Order: sequence, then structure tokens, then C-alpha cells
Amino acid sequence: MSEAFTLIEAGGLDLLIVADHASAHVPEDIDLGIDPALLGNHIAIDIGVAEVSRLLAAQLGGTAILGGVSRLVIDLNREEDAPGLLPVMSDGHAISGNRDADLSDRMRRFYHPYHQAVERRLAIMASPFILSVHSFTPRLASDPDQRRPWEIGILYGEDDRAARIAIPLLEGVGLIVGDQQPYSGKMLNATMNRHAEANGIPYLGIEMRQDLVGDAAGQRHFADLLGPVVLACRSALT
Repeated sequence: MSEAFTLIEAGGLDLLIVADHASAHVPEDIDLGIDPALLGNHIAIDIGVAEVSRLLAAQLGGTAILGGVSRLVIDLNREEDAPGLLPVMSDGHAISGNRDADLSDRMRRFYHPYHQAVERRLAIMASPFILSVHSFTPRLASDPDQRRPWEIGILYGEDDRAARIAIPLLEGVGLIVGDQQPYSGKMLNATMNRHAEANGIPYLGIEMRQDLVGDAAGQRHFADLLGPVVLACRSALT
């Protein structure tokens, strides 16, 4: 057990599902200085990601590593020197408890153990493929005119091999899909840049629209649609 992550081992396939923002948990000794109701909001957690990741691990016989704390405690999908690592504002909400927080302590407790767990798991896979799972809100409160048009957005940095396989397959099952907006994996892809692109490991990064994976039926629906796509990408690239 670790407070930094949850490890799900569902089979021997060389598939690692990584979910940086799967949890809204805030340890009891950390006070973010926010209304607790915000912990159910997209600023605290990628809604639906933990459930879809668990379903996919079980369906495909792979392994999943789920981030163990809210992105408001520390953002696991940031470079170690990124300004957003310890957020003091998020979508118009002040995270006042982070202003005087000890970043080095949060890194030691959560950030480093999480990324070390990903590294250890990849090291024992002969031909790994990574699925990076996120979700997004259809619109930001701080920018309500900026609408995200997709049901699934695809995230990647320099390596777009899996993205180019996945997009037509997802379109083929009726999903509205494309490169994510208003930001892309070229801007916010830290975990995959570190573990996949830097090591030549093929990966697929997806972001599901939160209102479509907010309940059990939607989570099952997306897992069923995504499973064959993930296998197709893995088969072509490993």
C-alpha cells in the first residue's frame, strides 16, 4: 500500500495504464484551504478516470497505476520544476493552503514514489505499451466561451504513432474525436514525455469528456469502446 498511488495487477499483458489524476484524496494532515465540495470538481480530480482504468485493466489483463492524491495536493502530470506543480489557483479558485506548503515534502511523499512506481513496472515489461488516461470538463469556468468539441481528445507530444491509429478507430465507433483543445499533449504531457517518449515506449494518451464518464454506465461504455482500440495500437507498435 502507498499513499502516493494505487497499483492494480489484472494480468500479464505488457500494458501499463497510467492515471495521474485519478483521485480526489487529500491526506488529513494537509489543509488546502478550500471548500470541501470542490474535491468533487474537475479542478481536484479527473472524473471517471479511476473507474475506466480499472475496467480496462480487468478487460485487457494489464496493470494500472492510479495517482493516489488530488491534483490540488500535487500535480503528478508536471515536470519537477513546473510552476503548476503545487497549484495556488485552479479555474478561478484560490488554493490558499498551498501558498506556504512545503513543496519538497509533497514531492518526497507523493510525486517521486508515483513516478518511481511507473518506472519499476515498465522495467519488468519486455515490450511495454502505455495507455495514459485523463478526463476533461466540456468548458472551463474561467473561460466559458472556450468549448471542447470532442467526446475523446487525443494527447501526444512528438510521438503520434498511436494517436494516428486510434483516431480513425474511435471515429469508426461513432465518437467525436480529435487532437485535444485548447491545450494539446505538446503542452501538457509531462508523465508521457518522461516515461514513454524519453524511452522510446509507444503510448496512447486519451482524455474523455467528464459528463460522459460520470456514472457506471458511461464508464463501462467507454471502457468497452477503448479496449479494442488500445489492443490495436499495442499490436501495431510493440
